[in-house]
Amino acid sequence: MSKVKLSQKLRYRFDNTMSRGPGALILWLAILTGVMIVITTVVVLIFSIFPDGEDSSMGVGETLWQTLMRAMDAGTVAGDSGWGFRLIMFIVTLGGIFILSTLIGILSSGIDEKLEELRKGRSFVVEKNHQLILGWNSKVFTIIDELAAANENQKKPRIVVMAREDKTMMEDAIREKCENLRNTKVICRSGDPNDINDLNIVNLNETKSIVVLSSETAPDADAQTIKVLLAIINHPERGTQPFHVVAQMRQQKNILAGKIVGKDEVELMLTDDLVSRIMVQTCRQSGLSVVYTEITGFDGDEIYIIEESQMIGKTFGEIIFKYNDSSVIGLEYPDGTIKLNPPMDAVLEKGGKLVALTEDDDTLIINAPAATINEDAIVFVEEEKPSIERTLVLSWNNKGPAIVREMSAYVPAGSELLIVSGHENVEQEYKKMEISNNMKIDVRVADTTDREVLESLNVHEFTQIIVLSNTRRLNVQEADSQTLMTLLHLRDLIDIAGTQVRIVSEIMDVRNRELASVTKADDFVVSDKLISQLVSQVSETKELVNVFNDMFDADGSEVYLKPISNYVKTGVEMDFFTVLESAKRQGQTAVGYRIMSKQYDKNSSYGIVLNPVKTNKVTFSPGDKIIVFAED
Repeated sequence: MSKVKLSQKLRYRFDNTMSRGPGALILWLAILTGVMIVITTVVVLIFSIFPDGEDSSMGVGETLWQTLMRAMDAGTVAGDSGWGFRLIMFIVTLGGIFILSTLIGILSSGIDEKLEELRKGRSFVVEKNHQLILGWNSKVFTIIDELAAANENQKKPRIVVMAREDKTMMEDAIREKCENLRNTKVICRSGDPNDINDLNIVNLNETKSIVVLSSETAPDADAQTIKVLLAIINHPERGTQPFHVVAQMRQQKNILAGKIVGKDEVELMLTDDLVSRIMVQTCRQSGLSVVYTEITGFDGDEIYIIEESQMIGKTFGEIIFKYNDSSVIGLEYPDGTIKLNPPMDAVLEKGGKLVALTEDDDTLIINAPAATINEDAIVFVEEEKPSIERTLVLSWNNKGPAIVREMSAYVPAGSELLIVSGHENVEQEYKKMEISNNMKIDVRVADTTDREVLESLNVHEFTQIIVLSNTRRLNVQEADSQTLMTLLHLRDLIDIAGTQVRIVSEIMDVRNRELASVTKADDFVVSDKLISQLVSQVSETKELVNVFNDMFDADGSEVYLKPISNYVKTGVEMDFFTVLESAKRQGQTAVGYRIMSKQYDKNSSYGIVLNPVKTNKVTFSPGDKIIVFAED
C-alpha cells in the first residue's frame, strides 16, 4: 500500500470540517481573515510601509485595527495616502471583499436551510394536554372542526397533526377548509406516524387524546394503522399514564389484531361498517341521517355519560321526566355496560351513570317542573306488521357488503334486493358476509347513470333505493357528480310514475349536500362527516364507542322516526311531557320530533327537532314524526 501523503491527510481533515455545515465554513473564514490581517500587519511594521506623513508610531494595535477596517470596509482604502501603503491595503481590501461576500453567501444559505427545516416541521412540540391526529385523509378537516367546537370552553386548546405530507401544504389546506377554529390553534408537523423517532416530535406523553386515521388509498390501510398503534403503545420513552387512542379501521377481520396491540388504551372504530348500518336504517326511515348527524356532532346537543347521585335508586321511567332541557336516553351500569332505552322499571344503581342528550357536560340539571300530562291527547295505535320490501342498490363501494348484511337483518321474510353496479365482482364480495336467508338477492352489471338502464329497472316499483358513491373508480367530487346525475334521473322517473319511493344517497363531500337537495331525495348520508364526528366524539369520551355500537346495532334499541299519530292526537296543542309519557307507555324513549312540512328546509334542520324543551307547547300535523329509541 502506498503511504498516505501529508497533503492528503490535510485535505481529508479539511473536507470533514467543511462538511459540518455553515458553522465550520464561518470558522474557516474567520481564521483566514485573522491570518491575512496578521500577515499584513507584520509586513507593514517590518518594512515601515506607512501612509504619507506617518511613522511607526502607529504601533501594533493601531496597525491591526487599520488593517481590519480595510478588510471589512472597502471604502476605507479611498482615504489612504502613499502608494506603498495604498497597494498593500488594496490587496487586503480585495481579500476582505472575497471573504465578506463568501460569508454573506454562507449566512444566506444557512438561513435558507433553517427556514427549510422549519417548513418541514421537524421541531419538537412543547404543548401539553393537546389532541394529536396521526395521518392525513379527507376526514381530517371535519375532525378538526368538531374538536375545535368541543374545545370552545377550554383554555388555549391545541390540536397537533402529524403526517407524511408537507407541513406547509397541510397548514394551507386546514386554513382553506376549516373556517371556524374558534380559540383552537392547529400545529402541523411532517413525519411518519409509523416511526418511533418521529413520534418523539409530537410530545406523545403529554397528549389528551390521539386519533389515528387510516389511508384512503393504500390496500393495506389496516396493517399500517396497526403499525402506528404498535409504535405508540410500545414507544420506548412512553410515560406511566395510559394513552387514549381512537383508531379508524376498515375491515372486521383486522379488529382482533388491533385489540391485541391496543388493549384498553385503544378504541377501534370500524367506520365503514358503522356508516353501512346508518344507511340501511336511513333508507327505511328518512330523516334519520340528520338525527345521527346532530347527535354525533359537537354543535348543539350531544351524548354525555354523567354521574348523577340524586337519581340513585330511581327508575328510568322516573328519571326521564326530571330534566326539562336534556333527554336521558339510557343507563351505564356499574360494570361499564351501557343500555339505551332500558326497561322503564330499571333502577339507577350506585356506581351507575346516566346516558343523556344535552348541550354540555355541565348542563344535565334537574330542572323540570312537575309534568302535567294531557291524557286526552294520548292515543295508542298498534303499528302495522312490516310488509315485504323491495330494495334497489345503485353503484357499489367498500360499504356495499355490510349494507347487504344489515339489510338482511332488518327486512321481513320474502323481501328482495337488487344490486346494479358497473363492478363485476359484487356477488363475490357480499357472499363473504353472514346474510340472512329471508332476502332474495340479484346482481346486474350496468351503468347506473344511464337513463335507459334506470328505466328498464322500473325504479318506481321498489320500496326504497340506496345510491352509493362510486369512490373505487372516481375521486370524491367526480363520485358526487355521478351520484347527483343518478338522483336526478331517479326522481324524474318516480315523479312521472306518480308513486312514492324512499331514496337515500351517499354524499362524500358535505358541501355537495345542498346541491343534492334539488333532487328531493328523502335523505343523504354524508359519509366523511358522519365518520369524522363519530371519531371526534370517541376521542373526547372513550365510553361513547359502546353507546354508538348499541345505537347502530340491529339488536337492542335504535333510533326510529315513527308516525306521531300513533302516540298523540294531531291538531292539539301540548307540551313534550305528554309525548314522552305516551312513548314511555309503549316502552320507548322519546327524544324529539320531525315536522314534515320542513323536510327540505336546511335552515330548520330538515324539520328535525332534537332534545326539545319539554315545557314548550307544540301542535303536530298528520304526517309528522316522533323520534324515539325503541327496539323495533
